[in-house]
Amino acid sequence: MQISLILLHLGGAVMLLLWAVRMVRTGVERAYGGDLRRVMQRMTKGPIKAAGIGMGLAVLLQSSTAVAVLCTGLAASGLLSIATGIAVLLGADLGSALVVQILSFDLSWLVPVLLLVGGTMFLKFDARAVKQIGRILLGIALILLSLQMIGEATAPLRASTVLPAVIDYLSDDFASAFLLAILFTWLIHSSVAALLLIATFAAQGLLPVEVGISFVLGANFGGGIIAVWLSRGQAGPMRRIPMGALIFRGSLAILLLVLAQTVPVRLDFWGGSEAQQLVGLHVIFNAVLVCLCLPWTGAMDRLLARMYPSETESEGDLDQLARPVSALDPTLVGTPSLALTSATREVLRMAETIEVMLRPVMDLFEVSNREQVKRVRKLDEDVNRAHSAIKLYIAQVNRGTLSADEARRGIELTDAAINLEHVGDIIAKNLLNLVQEKRDRNLTFSSDGWNEMSDLHGRVLSNIQLALNVLLSGDLDCARQLVREKEVVRRLERDSHDRHLARLQSGMTRSIETSDIHLEVVRALKEINSLLATLAYPILTESGDLLESRLAQPA
Repeated sequence: MQISLILLHLGGAVMLLLWAVRMVRTGVERAYGGDLRRVMQRMTKGPIKAAGIGMGLAVLLQSSTAVAVLCTGLAASGLLSIATGIAVLLGADLGSALVVQILSFDLSWLVPVLLLVGGTMFLKFDARAVKQIGRILLGIALILLSLQMIGEATAPLRASTVLPAVIDYLSDDFASAFLLAILFTWLIHSSVAALLLIATFAAQGLLPVEVGISFVLGANFGGGIIAVWLSRGQAGPMRRIPMGALIFRGSLAILLLVLAQTVPVRLDFWGGSEAQQLVGLHVIFNAVLVCLCLPWTGAMDRLLARMYPSETESEGDLDQLARPVSALDPTLVGTPSLALTSATREVLRMAETIEVMLRPVMDLFEVSNREQVKRVRKLDEDVNRAHSAIKLYIAQVNRGTLSADEARRGIELTDAAINLEHVGDIIAKNLLNLVQEKRDRNLTFSSDGWNEMSDLHGRVLSNIQLALNVLLSGDLDCARQLVREKEVVRRLERDSHDRHLARLQSGMTRSIETSDIHLEVVRALKEINSLLATLAYPILTESGDLLESRLAQPA
């Protein structure tokens, strides 16, 4: 077979592998993204627990890089410490290694089953969760199928005269093999895909263990570089966590690489084929990394604070948002389509500011910070200014000649700005006043009450992201999901209310002291979520999916 044809088949198979890994990750994020973020927000006690949660998330998402992105976002918001974030990433790397171990087994018999079940769930069911589970199953099937295609595409290379010469050269130049694996892993932005490809090459007899060791260590190093690359240009915490994980990972990889050249390394104790031995090395490497580095995450945090000095990143972000540049362009008033796009960007900025205001509220209940409370209230002033500016801007646009769709869009944007301004008032005038009352009275929530409020707060935060997506894309499925979440939050508020009353009846002191604050907090969070859900109403009204009344129709 011609080398060009081999490379074509191999390139197509590798691209299918990358797409399948992404497909699994997308399905998990869409089905359980909000739950994953809430789990991570409550992950504050102990590096071992953090590493365990990171490992589980990486298995679900099929990617330690996706976990790194979640960690850096939470750290930037002040909801995750740097040391805990590094522990999460160490566990996530071990989780992705376990994914490689599982997928390296011969699971070809599963492909038709996964395709049938996953395809049926994705195509024949309307429920969002069922469709996304179907997407996940299809993605796993395509991963297994792509590995078969890689094996078939590389089989003719065993008869090649060029490949043995390249392998012989790399056998004598371990540094080149190491650097080549780093570069390849970074280029495809997936350590899971890189390791599966290495294992497939070894299974075909194209990659001896001696060279494979350098490749495995290089792929591990390259996997750490991906997260650092994605966080480049970001401030403070968004760079420290991936850099800390990379320093740990890179140091161990280089140490073992040098050690492997000075001391004979035998992997046959692992048993099985050469491919299984290399995958076993990958798992052992990450397990050793977790055991050696977890006790040092605090020290790494202090080192990174010196490497990346900054002025209270989360507070700086609040101050920066308090001095925004408006997206409203007065020169576009005469062109309604462009002017409404400009107004949409400003409404999106309002929603993003609302998210920044709401995110630290539960932390403020736990440890009240007067300065941060002032900054959040200052953001509410910005939200109020944006609300007034959007209304005036759209009023100016309406003085021109508009189509029916443009006029309707203007009304929708005005309503969205009004509702978001109301959300800002609830945060600044209700929730922050409750924060101050709790601090002044030196009260403490019961553990059950605190968990209920934290869960509700996390759910509403996730729904802000969903609302932003609805505003930006107008996606019908997202709009349906946002309105379904309104029912979920209403149920959570009702359940919390009932459980709180039960605690009052049992005479629990903390619940009695904080009763009014607890009930007002859950009520405020439910109201915020209801206002967010209104952003989906225009889309659902146009599609005919929104009922005019919740009352049952008389028979």
